[in-house]
Amino acid sequence: MNLKGLGVAMVTPFNQDGNVDFDAIPKVVENIITGHADYIVVMGTTAEVSALSDSEKKAVINAICDANQNKVPLVIGIGGNNTTKVCEEIQATDLSPFQAILSVSPYYNKPTQEGIYQHYKQIANVSPLPVIVYNVPSRTGSNIEPSTFVKLADEVDNIIGIKEASGDMDQAQQILKDCASHIQVISGDDALTLPMLLAGAVGTISVLGNALPIPLKEMFHYVETGNLKKAYALHYQLLDVINLIFEEGNPVGIKALMESMDYCEGTVRLPLIKATPSLKERLQRALETSIFTL
Repeated sequence: MNLKGLGVAMVTPFNQDGNVDFDAIPKVVENIITGHADYIVVMGTTAEVSALSDSEKKAVINAICDANQNKVPLVIGIGGNNTTKVCEEIQATDLSPFQAILSVSPYYNKPTQEGIYQHYKQIANVSPLPVIVYNVPSRTGSNIEPSTFVKLADEVDNIIGIKEASGDMDQAQQILKDCASHIQVISGDDALTLPMLLAGAVGTISVLGNALPIPLKEMFHYVETGNLKKAYALHYQLLDVINLIFEEGNPVGIKALMESMDYCEGTVRLPLIKATPSLKERLQRALETSIFTL
């Protein structure tokens, strides 16, 4: 799969009563598609996948596929800290609508680098789809070191890229320097999309893209055409909104922004709680004064 460009880590909309809002799913998908995103990631962290039942996951996936109608490629998140269970889930899932699997590094267990290597090797060996490694140490409690990922990329044919969300540009650049040219490095942090692109990343998997895909695609265009002055200007215009949507956690902030834009409710499931009135007010104010309002 070509991971170049804008991928969007899609939210799962909930009604005010906390049930999945199936009426809102087509609205969110349509906004992402009409904003010219290159692919959608479903069942990732932003989807609150850990708070969904198995039956809800299947229903949400089906609703997204129906709304997408094969307009853009889909990537599915399947990961966890039980290697055997992850492999079983991959084998039990209908993967026909998807082009790749995004699999988060094992969390809580805090494995060694060799444990991380063996975990991904087993997953890649059972997966019929290409696998994207997802490194997000702020959530998992352990970091995939550059040498570990480079070893995986060199030795496991089915691993095609990494969503790098360590927030460490030195680490990202080490991966970009040492990996073979066919390995795709993707930014996993909205605030670092532009620096990562300029360092050699092929794209980003964005949270902000749920609400504002158009300015993100515009920034990609500026980079591709060499207009770095405009790319940097847009990057800094987006930065305040990006910081706000992550201030109280993800997807709390992005859902509050999307509620302001009438795409879905701001409801999240415990242990997450809705955005505070202060954050909602600041997001609304940022939206009203933003050049991104359509």
